[in-house]
Amino acid sequence: MKKLLFVAVLGLGLSFAACGGANTDAAASADSLANATTETIDSTANAAVDSVGAAADSAKADVNAAADSVKAAADAATK
Repeated sequence: MKKLLFVAVLGLGLSFAACGGANTDAAASADSLANATTETIDSTANAAVDSVGAAADSAKADVNAAADSVKAAADAATK
């Protein structure tokens, strides 16, 4: 029994020595990961909004040009 206790204490001591007393801060890691993820999502969302806005402006210009064309054709037909 004494040998078993000695082996257990030795194993426990080696496990503490292997860690080197390092204490990892999981909360800080999670915060930095959350901040990086939020920044990435923000930049991706902003790029998507800009892209949709540009497509909407282009579509509006095309519709206005088509409407002007139809008005011109209607005016020419009534003369």
